[in-house]
Amino acid sequence: MLPTYPEAKFFACTQSRALAENIVETYGAKLGNIITSTYSDGEFQPSFEESIRGARVFIIGSTHPNSDHLMEMLLMLDAAKRASARHITAVLPYYGWARQDRKDKPRVPIAAKLIAKMLETAGATRIITMDLHADQIQGFFEKPVDHLFASTIFLPHLQSLNLDNLMIASPDMGGSKRAYAYAKALSSDVVICYKQRAKANVISHMELIGEVTGKNVVLVDDMVDTAGTLTKAADLMMERGAKSVRAICTHPLLSGGAYERIEKSKLQELIVTDSIPLKQQSPKVKVVSCAQLFADVMKRVHSNESISSKFIM
Repeated sequence: MLPTYPEAKFFACTQSRALAENIVETYGAKLGNIITSTYSDGEFQPSFEESIRGARVFIIGSTHPNSDHLMEMLLMLDAAKRASARHITAVLPYYGWARQDRKDKPRVPIAAKLIAKMLETAGATRIITMDLHADQIQGFFEKPVDHLFASTIFLPHLQSLNLDNLMIASPDMGGSKRAYAYAKALSSDVVICYKQRAKANVISHMELIGEVTGKNVVLVDDMVDTAGTLTKAADLMMERGAKSVRAICTHPLLSGGAYERIEKSKLQELIVTDSIPLKQQSPKVKVVSCAQLFADVMKRVHSNESISSKFIM
């Protein structure tokens, strides 16, 4: 006789409501009722409006800046813990503050570890996230982490484009491992962009390692913030004889003048997931939903099944 499991319950943080609705609809369930009260000074208090005692609870919300998004997740985790939920899974399509994963100069924090400890202290018994900025962030947790790869979504999409002379590119040296994994899956070559920064978000020099003449280039990255690197790389590749340049980036932070840079660049299109809601629409930005991936993994987690089939890379 197969084991039976109590029905899972799903709740959404404010910033990820649309994605959470898609995930839960794909799962075949409904979002639970939660109300957030806000004081006049900006302080807020989430409240579960149904019993979650003994239940497996999934709380869905990306923790991209500003810090209110992270704080809302922490408060919801704490509320679930104090309401006697049996398992509390923090579903973070985008794990914010992950770029601060090490001390790259004296007297700076390791924010990625701090966030991990805060999530665990608040009550998370499991973490589900996608395309961490650095894989080793998983080691900051003492609780199980299911680290999903957006390649599960992007590879089928790239294959459907039927691009000839395909070339995978990494916008920097740090992303070369990811680029090689995509290249292996697509049986293509790799080109690497070597860049030097004057300071954060400011590139002083960029050079290519590899040949792009006559190639349809696809830049691969885990996130796009100001889009300075992507657009500079795309323009440089077109100058070097590339046939076309498009980019796939999991998390569309798209801050500052990102949209304007993308529109003015020679980038044909930017393909992203809906891990973070777009600030505005752009004809060059295409969204591929990650709802199916998260719904499948959450269903397997709830029934204690293997999720290894969801790891393409």
